[in-house]
Amino acid sequence: MTPARVLAVASEVYPIVKTGGLADVAGALPIALKAHGVEMRTLMPGYPDVMRRLSGAEEIRRWPDYFGGPGRLLAGSHDGLDLFVLDVPHLYARPGNPYVTAEGVDWPDNGVRFAALSRIAADIGHGLVPAFVPDVVHAHDWQAGLAPAYLHYDGGARPGTVMTIHNMAYQGKFDRTLAGAIGLPWDASFDVHGLEYFGSISFLKAGLQLADRITTVSPTYAQEIQSDEGGMGLGGLLRERANALSGILNGIDISVWNPHTDPHIAYRFSAEELSFRSANKAALQQRLGLDPRPDALLLGVISRLSWQKGLDLLLESMPTILGDGMQLALLGSGDAELQDRYQGTARGHPGRIAAVIGYDEALAHLIQAGSDALIVPSRFEPCGLTQLCALRYGAVPIVSRVGGLADTVNETTGFTFGPVTSANLSATLGRASFTYHDKATWRQLQLAGLATDVSWRNRAGEYAALYRGLMASRSA
Repeated sequence: MTPARVLAVASEVYPIVKTGGLADVAGALPIALKAHGVEMRTLMPGYPDVMRRLSGAEEIRRWPDYFGGPGRLLAGSHDGLDLFVLDVPHLYARPGNPYVTAEGVDWPDNGVRFAALSRIAADIGHGLVPAFVPDVVHAHDWQAGLAPAYLHYDGGARPGTVMTIHNMAYQGKFDRTLAGAIGLPWDASFDVHGLEYFGSISFLKAGLQLADRITTVSPTYAQEIQSDEGGMGLGGLLRERANALSGILNGIDISVWNPHTDPHIAYRFSAEELSFRSANKAALQQRLGLDPRPDALLLGVISRLSWQKGLDLLLESMPTILGDGMQLALLGSGDAELQDRYQGTARGHPGRIAAVIGYDEALAHLIQAGSDALIVPSRFEPCGLTQLCALRYGAVPIVSRVGGLADTVNETTGFTFGPVTSANLSATLGRASFTYHDKATWRQLQLAGLATDVSWRNRAGEYAALYRGLMASRSA
């Protein structure tokens, strides 16, 4: 097995900083790759939470002026992850969300903040850290999209580059005048085969155009984003680069998501002890003020509240939920109007509907362990992780037939519907309600889900093969 060194570049990494599925992937993949002979170190920004949790920090390099202020590159670790941290306080020492202000508005200097991250990634790729010279630089989402661009425009020998799309909807678009300010050739912002994107520049587009290989997080999403609609302006580019594009399903960390050892749930269980799920259901109903009804089909939702996630369609399906005697436990945040509507629905139907706005890791685990079914009605979904957790916990998934949802849930493990409309969702909820009262069939669905491999084991092997194939093609 050829040893490989890979530098991953990510703007968030679980369990240090998380706003979405990107963090879960960036946190789990390096550990899973060790079994495949891949040494991965992850570069991330020095947010306050990162600086507090970084252990064994060693200063690698210091600059008096790094993109407008003093900066350092540190090497350290956290929870089994080997990290490089770009400590630039004027860019990253800000409270709360990594990308937006307390008012939910993008930080105005996000272009500079994440250009700095990509620039140092390219420098590490060129050998800035002699003890770790990567064979491959693996950039995640638009925040790292300029890493392949810097390596391309620097010229000379360089490592291979991989660009992973976690969500096409976020493209990192900025005024073209930024290019010169962040050390890229001015003419790259006018080059359709460079950074140029409808008169502006796009960090994601740069990565997709200039990386050696492109991946996304499910095979079906890899096909969807080559369409004009699914590609969100970049479908043509992805069709041109189809030979470099592949879809590799995400996994979940099965040591964190393990109902047999989970410290967050009321009663631990396994496939042989499914009867204990009823105790978790009772605990969830009690915690959220739902009526203590073991016979009611309890639906769970753990999601960002947005148009993409189809949570407006679930509100339109409320007559079916209430009319069929179901209950709903929702945990999420996002669109202010959706938050208000769910809270209003919960107030109007106490004991039947519960809506918790925000994110609570322990409650997320209890919803997986205590709900009978987990709903993911997304209009588009690159991969999705909550349905993988649901399979692991015996909560039967009810999902739209798009992206990674279509690749991970079928009629032997859950319920799928499409096209994505409120009518189709309502019909599928009705079908699930009818099936729920056939206990033998419902148990078959649960057991099939529990038997599904949702770990990173095989997925990490696909990434390892991708890295080695890229290394071989470049050396040839």
